[in-house]
Amino acid sequence: MANVSVIGSGGWGTAIAILLAKQGHEVILWSYLKEESEALRTYRENKPFLPGVALPENIQFTSDLSACANADLIVTATPSHAIRSTAHSLAQFIRSGQIVLNISKGLEEDTYLTLSKVLAEELPQCEIAVMSGPSHAEEVSRGIPTTNVVAAENQKTAEWIQDLFMSPSFRVYTNPDILGVELGGSLKNVIALCAGIIDGMGLGDNTKAALMTRGIVEMARLGVAMGACEETFHGLAGVGDLIVTCTSMHSRNRRAGILIGQGKTAEEAQQEVKMVVEGVRTCKAAKELSEKMGVEMPIVNEAYQVLFCGGSPRDAVQNLMGRGKKHESEKDFLKVIS
Repeated sequence: MANVSVIGSGGWGTAIAILLAKQGHEVILWSYLKEESEALRTYRENKPFLPGVALPENIQFTSDLSACANADLIVTATPSHAIRSTAHSLAQFIRSGQIVLNISKGLEEDTYLTLSKVLAEELPQCEIAVMSGPSHAEEVSRGIPTTNVVAAENQKTAEWIQDLFMSPSFRVYTNPDILGVELGGSLKNVIALCAGIIDGMGLGDNTKAALMTRGIVEMARLGVAMGACEETFHGLAGVGDLIVTCTSMHSRNRRAGILIGQGKTAEEAQQEVKMVVEGVRTCKAAKELSEKMGVEMPIVNEAYQVLFCGGSPRDAVQNLMGRGKKHESEKDFLKVIS
């Protein structure tokens, strides 16, 4: 059994703490606010995020980062915008060679770095790994069968984390493509937001299927241009996570999109969802990265117009449907004309 510190007591961090505790690991769950930590300790339930799910007795609670340092594994689960500041505060307590597993999804604002790169900058003495895939906290915390993928530069590290997390209800695969795993988990939030907009507008299954299919193409285009493996986007961290986020009401990105499709602004939708909607921040990052890399991402571009420029969702749909004709497979098209 291992000692694990989970940094971040939102829904996902709490769900992972529950998963590991049920497997017999000793877990410390860190909260940014002292009152949140005290509430978790008092009620042994995360009422705002996972109501009705009991927290095992072998989870301890703290708001002191120094208490999290003496662990076999440190798991970072804060919102993406808090990763750097939290890691910076944690750095003084962490030993050289510490394994840190990031399970947060998103890209850093302004720099557009993946979160593993942010952690590497703030914690250069540590070995950074990432885990992603189709995994709603509401289901993982209740033991509903789920699969994820872990990526690390060192295969032995990936396999050690795999062994730590594997259980009858949580299956973990390994993948050496850290960048692809992270980009899949980040970019799918933009497409999920668009899927919600489609639902909010009252459009049909055909429309959503088209969005998801062409969305994964855009995700893979950008990923490959940045150095990721295309195959990763066809796995759990890509299409797997995309499916679950585009179709489930557990998805905060889809829920926010539904509200936007019904006429609310992006700001109003985020306020009503009352949770961090990573797809909004990631949309801006994806648009600017696509322009920098010279990658065509029409869905992301239209989403950006709706989210940041006051564009109409109906105009966005018309613009996408009215684009010039294309060959579905760029590779096949190149073969035909050669």
